[in-house]
Amino acid sequence: MSMTNATPGTAATLAGKNAVIYGGGGAIGGAVARAFAARGARVFLAGRTAATLEAVAEDITAAGGTAETAVVDALDGDAVAEHAHSVAGRAGSLDISFNLVTRGDVQGSPLTAMSVADFVRPVTNGVTANFLTATTAARIMTGQESGGVILTLNSGSAKGSPMMGGTGPADAAQDTLVRNLAVETGPQGVRVVGIWTAGLPETLSVERLRQVSPGMEMDQDGLAALISQLDSMRMTRRSPTLAQIAATAAFLASDQAGSITGTFVNATGGMFTD
Repeated sequence: MSMTNATPGTAATLAGKNAVIYGGGGAIGGAVARAFAARGARVFLAGRTAATLEAVAEDITAAGGTAETAVVDALDGDAVAEHAHSVAGRAGSLDISFNLVTRGDVQGSPLTAMSVADFVRPVTNGVTANFLTATTAARIMTGQESGGVILTLNSGSAKGSPMMGGTGPADAAQDTLVRNLAVETGPQGVRVVGIWTAGLPETLSVERLRQVSPGMEMDQDGLAALISQLDSMRMTRRSPTLAQIAATAAFLASDQAGSITGTFVNATGGMFTD
């Protein structure tokens, strides 16, 4: 399967691959799904909101790709397993699994002012969702001759970021899960890789920032100032784009990245060095 408007030389990168993307209706999930489909993958979008999943699927099919949607709660182990096994059974394999679901992070307050519930929520949700989707995929992939690739993404806040609430510990837990699962499944041909990125301007809005930081007073001028500040914090002095992150994910999911596992790729534009 290929797309008629795919860039020459890229269409075969993920040809014949079947990819499940959890949170596929979100900004990053949708960008990744379109990039995977443009490179030849058959995309299975999973998430909790049918309307956003369908919107991404319509974009992909309109461009000549193949996409299916399913309402799946990544915190429901039975639902995750049923969907993943259904995909593998119908498509013939599960080659790529990418978890991009939201965790309920609350930011913008010092730790001393946070409730236990707000601090713990992203840790619990993030670990649970990633554990369920990753281990489900691993069980399927280790039984395939072709193996597979398991991907995840976080902000890299485990490196030390103030006013980020439970985001840092949640990121640290994901980082450790990636490394440990990679060690366990590598001999069976399964790679486990993460991406660090943060503050993508295309994903930011006044409304979204208020959801994550309830006490934040923000308008459009404030948003522009925040984006400028984020640019200045990076070695490149510019923020990554959705297209760049999606392309990074597509590369990591491809056979071209076959030597990369058990680690995270720093796609922050140089917010930190390791």
